[in-house]
Order: sequence, then C-alpha cells, then structure tokens
Amino acid sequence: MPALVTLDEWDAMPGGEDLELVDGVPHVVTAAAPPHQKAKSRLAYWLDEQLPPSLVSYQDVDVVIDRSSRPTVRKPDIVVVTAEAADRNPKRFDVKDVVLAVEIVSPGSERVDRVTKPMQYAKAGIAHYWLVELGDPISLTAFELVDGIYKLVEDGVGEVQLTRPAPLAFDLDALTRRR
Repeated sequence: MPALVTLDEWDAMPGGEDLELVDGVPHVVTAAAPPHQKAKSRLAYWLDEQLPPSLVSYQDVDVVIDRSSRPTVRKPDIVVVTAEAADRNPKRFDVKDVVLAVEIVSPGSERVDRVTKPMQYAKAGIAHYWLVELGDPISLTAFELVDGIYKLVEDGVGEVQLTRPAPLAFDLDALTRRR
C-alpha cells in the first residue's frame, strides 16, 4: 500500500506533472486529447467574457476538497471562484471558494467525471457542477446542489442559455471547432 501524502507534503512536491491527490494518494491525471483541450480553453474564455465581476474562471487549478488526514485535491477542468478568492492569488483554491466546477468527459475519465467527482464535489459543498460531453452532439448538463445532492437544473445541445451560476449563453457546437 502506498504511503499517504499530507497536504504539507503535497505542497512540497515538485510541480510539472498533472496530479490529483485522492484520499491521500497521488493519482496521475491523463493528458487531455486535443478536442478536450480546445473545448476547455474555449469554454473558460466564454465564461470570462460573460461572468459578472464577482466571479472568475480558471482552468486546471488545484482545489482542496478534503483537508482530513487523507486529503483530496482535485483539478477540475474549469472552476469558477469568487473574485475575493481570486484576489488572494492562492497557490490552490479551497473548496469553499468554488462556485462552479466543470468537467469535460474524455475517454477513460467517464466514471470519475460522471460519478466520483460529482459525489466528492457535492459532499464538499460546491453549489454548481457542469458535465460537458464531447459526443455528437456536444452536450452540457448543469447541476445545482440541493440538500447535499446534485439535481439537474439545465441541459442542452447546440445554442444553450443557462441561468446558473449567472446568465450565460454558449454555442456548444463551436466548443471544439478550430476557429
């Protein structure tokens, strides 16, 4: 059994690798395929363009989900945090700073993105969770935390208009286009 890593040890680890810490055990995050990378950067850009000044989006940042003796640090594809948290310029965000976590499903990440992460995010109290599926058609499913469980609140394909966590509109078909 691998030795458990504390948050202090996690901080001392050299950067450069895409890792997440799950129940105190480092896990390698598989490199995203080009369509996933394009969708992530485009969606983060669209969020930045449309979010109110009180919210800020980031890609691939660490979020401390659990600070226990078996800590969990996840790296959602995109997070939306409060401007106050962003202004602190932290090395990583605490889960209480996160308003929205977005995961883009890739081959190999289906179970983690559809089951494991939403359960962890809900338990930690992240108010909104989006799941983006890069199928044909590309879809977005938006969940909101209600009584500790994510409830589907909005979903769509093509042109979508969302109301949570802010009024937002996206052309999902354009997420993976070259231009």
